[in-house]
Amino acid sequence: MTETSDDPTPSDVPTQARAAETFDEVEDALLSRWPETRMEPTLDRIRAFCELLGDPQTTFRAVHLTGTNGKTSTARMVDTLLTTMGLRTGRFTSPHVERMSERICLDGEPLDDEAFVRAFNDVAPYTHLVDQAEPFPLSFFETMVGMAYAAFADAPVDVGVVEVGLGGAWDATNVIDADVAVVLPVGVDHAHLLGDSPEVIAGEKAGIIKPGATAVLAAQEPGVAEVLLARAREVGATVVAEGVDFGVETRTPAVGGQLVTLRGLRARYDELFLPLFGAHQAQNAVVALAAVEALVGEPLGDDVVREAFAEVTSPGRLEVVRRSPTVILDAAHNPQGAAATAAALEDSFQLSPLVGVVGLMSDKDAEGVLAAFEPQLAHVVCTQNSSSRSMAAAALAEVAIEIYGEQRVSVEPSLADAIDQAATLAEAGEAVTASLGSGAVLVTGSVVTVGEARRLLVRGEARGR
Repeated sequence: MTETSDDPTPSDVPTQARAAETFDEVEDALLSRWPETRMEPTLDRIRAFCELLGDPQTTFRAVHLTGTNGKTSTARMVDTLLTTMGLRTGRFTSPHVERMSERICLDGEPLDDEAFVRAFNDVAPYTHLVDQAEPFPLSFFETMVGMAYAAFADAPVDVGVVEVGLGGAWDATNVIDADVAVVLPVGVDHAHLLGDSPEVIAGEKAGIIKPGATAVLAAQEPGVAEVLLARAREVGATVVAEGVDFGVETRTPAVGGQLVTLRGLRARYDELFLPLFGAHQAQNAVVALAAVEALVGEPLGDDVVREAFAEVTSPGRLEVVRRSPTVILDAAHNPQGAAATAAALEDSFQLSPLVGVVGLMSDKDAEGVLAAFEPQLAHVVCTQNSSSRSMAAAALAEVAIEIYGEQRVSVEPSLADAIDQAATLAEAGEAVTASLGSGAVLVTGSVVTVGEARRLLVRGEARGR
């Protein structure tokens, strides 16, 4: 998430738009606005903004996704299926892993710097009009949504694949009336904003289900399912549910991913290679398949599905970025996500010792995340990322010691140094009795932590903070 900006007041936001010339100027202008962590529950600003832009969100069909975990991976799968079918797509996801422009994609690819600047300049003349007319200015996220919808309309795209930022009903993306509303598994996250029970949070997320739409529901807890079904009945939406109308028939771990047999809404697809790890990604795949089948109303064709799933990527989701030792990045940031990742590690990898590098945000359930990983991690190096919202490494270590014991916990505030320390432990087998060089490192706890690690390890940027 974009957490590097202080909360600006309305007076901090420029009252007149100026054309940007570079990516950095766009980033600076967007970060001068309210960050995603600050919410004022209304769609008035984004509706006014979209109206000034000519309501671009009405010019294409859409698949809208919400849920507690799995949204970005599933959105990427939906996008890949649609592009393989020859349709033009626009994809909006958040947060970004490395660069802000990742959030807006056309035909499966992020906007390049020139296109990102152009997308900003296309909407910038209208931002100050909304800022002046509304009690509060447009936020960072609302401005990004307007940019995405306008870019999709301008392309033009056939289908928009849109991931909510937070919740559903009051999320800025929800000015769209999607043909298909996807609800991934719902748990407790962002409790201070959305509620402290899955049922309450489900009520918020159910807001993306619109009259006449098809609601594609992943497997849910009974109470959550009741809330979602009630919303569907209220608005007259059609419901298709995992385990009833579609599902994962079989899955087998394989080199580089897994083989899955999926029962879709319209057909069965046997022995597909999915280059992602874990049962949760197989579930995401069948939900994505059902969503696309619901959108097009017919089987997709075995060749299309096979080709699309073989090409799927999801950066920062059990992504192997280095060997000797193996380094894996995973953006799990809540207990449910951590449990899914831990199960996938057990299922698909043979790593001993596995040393964790963990950096969480201060508003997350640190105890729940660390406990979910405890059976898998021989040692944990507590660190922090560059966000002002990051939990201090020392504070995280206090929680970790209660779960792992002092001998299995280290503290290193510098992420680069934390990764180096973990790699040394993994290679030497010092965390547990293990053969030389058999270990691996898992960097996890936050999308920001993973993004910064990815820049260090993949992009080779300078070490340090």
